[in-house]
Amino acid sequence: MIDADDTLWENNIYFERAIANFISFLNHRHFSAAEVRRKLIEVENKNIPKLGYGLHSFAAALVETFERLSVEPLTPALHETVHGIALAIAEQPIELLKHVGPTLDELRSRHRLLLVTKGNVREQTGKVERSGLKPYFEAVEVVAEKNAECYHAIVGKYGLERSTTWMVGNSPKSDINPAIAAGLNAVFIPHADTWILEHAELSTAPEPQKLLTLERFGQLSEWF
Repeated sequence: MIDADDTLWENNIYFERAIANFISFLNHRHFSAAEVRRKLIEVENKNIPKLGYGLHSFAAALVETFERLSVEPLTPALHETVHGIALAIAEQPIELLKHVGPTLDELRSRHRLLLVTKGNVREQTGKVERSGLKPYFEAVEVVAEKNAECYHAIVGKYGLERSTTWMVGNSPKSDINPAIAAGLNAVFIPHADTWILEHAELSTAPEPQKLLTLERFGQLSEWF
């Protein structure tokens, strides 16, 4: 099982650019950029349970953060501008990380590959299609949340053997720790720009489970 955003292609860098543009546009007189960012994180954390992940949720968080911090009322024109900062992310091309295509091509000759990503189904499916990577995978699973229950369900759906199933990803919170909790093995491939809400301390894999940390995606073909 392989994660998509920031494992197969760049994703969070575009959100980071949007946040920088938002902070610049807000141009707050009293709050620093770091303080505005902390407020945005607070709003995102609050909204995710009801709005989920993706551009709609992110845009709503930007609008709410603007409403909370701006001394100006949110006029229709300002609303459109703030909303546009988020929606501009959808216009970004899919930028694959190094060696992703050749590595997947090699791995699929020896293994069953499942793409497992969380977020808005339409957004994530669209990214998979535009990436050109769909043919490498037996199936694509877009889930609302990655937790142990999610991994249990995928194991059952595809008849996977836990002892030989691995979850590959960049997020300790979503890819690694819940997979370990579900009795699977995991491969952690850190990304320098992993979303802050995906940060967490890595779990320890109890025997006989395994946790492998690699520097780059291309190393997978050396281990598998």
